[in-house]
Amino acid sequence: MRYFAELAYNGTTYSGWQKQPNALTVQEDVEKALSTVLRTPIEVVGCGRTDSSVHAKQYFLHFDFEGEFPKGFVNRLNKFLYPAVSIRRIFEVAETAHARFDATSRSYEYHIDFHTNPFREHTIYAYPFAAKLDLEKMQAAASLLLNYKEFFPFCKSKSDVKTMLCDLTRAEWIYDEKQQHYIFYISANRFLRGMVRLIVGMCLHVGIGKVKLEDVKEALENQTRLNKSYSAPPHGLFLTDIRYPFLEEEV
Repeated sequence: MRYFAELAYNGTTYSGWQKQPNALTVQEDVEKALSTVLRTPIEVVGCGRTDSSVHAKQYFLHFDFEGEFPKGFVNRLNKFLYPAVSIRRIFEVAETAHARFDATSRSYEYHIDFHTNPFREHTIYAYPFAAKLDLEKMQAAASLLLNYKEFFPFCKSKSDVKTMLCDLTRAEWIYDEKQQHYIFYISANRFLRGMVRLIVGMCLHVGIGKVKLEDVKEALENQTRLNKSYSAPPHGLFLTDIRYPFLEEEV
């Protein structure tokens, strides 16, 4: 039988989602906990990859298991996980359901503060030039993205993806004047490797006048890289919302 698990994690101490040698990852942590509690080797498939230090407010994975879950399974499972990971629920799905390939939409948030915050040191980016940012220019840069379908300028080099096509449905900056806090919201059917952080970096450079909006438009029109490309640090980034056609009422 196939099951989905919904979880959240703070990526600060992890080297990303995907298992890798000689590094602690979320996938490895979850698989070890599942295998321990269920007393059989369990492998999981995640809804996507997150880089080192990137967080997830919502994440889905699937795994196969033919036995019966022990009493209080989710609570027991969380006891075997590091506190930075929390399993919220586990539920049965169709045998063909796939956490990665069946996702129809993914959303991210990127958080920026004007000042260093000792209580959010690892979950918000204290941008040193935040006071110089022009929100109107940043929003214009974000809105420009919605006019395009291919995003080579915002894909990390040496990526092995076969297509640069992404269907963006939201790209928006919100500013909380009271908290002096910026949040960037972006949603799409899929994202390229490093795409969100490169887009955030571009918007920041546009916001302080380091990159012109015309340069961004030219890069998108010609599918070339920006001369002053900048990838925002990972710790301000959160995966926030994953959508599936068969979970619209539940998620």
